[in-house]
Amino acid sequence: MADARYVYALGKRKTATAQVRLYSGSGDSIINGRPFNEYIGRADLFEVIHAPFKAAGVMGKYHFSVIVSGSGESAQAQAISLGIARALTAETPEVRKLLKPQGLLKRDARKVERKKPGLHKARKAIQWSKR
Repeated sequence: MADARYVYALGKRKTATAQVRLYSGSGDSIINGRPFNEYIGRADLFEVIHAPFKAAGVMGKYHFSVIVSGSGESAQAQAISLGIARALTAETPEVRKLLKPQGLLKRDARKVERKKPGLHKARKAIQWSKR
């Protein structure tokens, strides 16, 4: 698989970063050196990752190799989905018209707010008493 031609794209969500290599043709999809089905445990995350393929109508015509790190499994799945959508757009620009209305090319920039000094959490302060 190392000698095959691929399209590279990067997907991010929270602190998760996914480096996606999209190969044409059917094959085994790999995430962090493990089979796709073994790495992803939750059924709803399968739908998240396959959403760009379904929206573009190319289910089963591509397979991918991903290196993903950071955050939790849900954010990692969303980062992989964004990376796949970007790679599909780079491969065939016409597919952009199908992916963009569904929000699959949109980077969700929300992150955890940092903790401030003197507070318990980012915004939670100690209880204030009047007397």
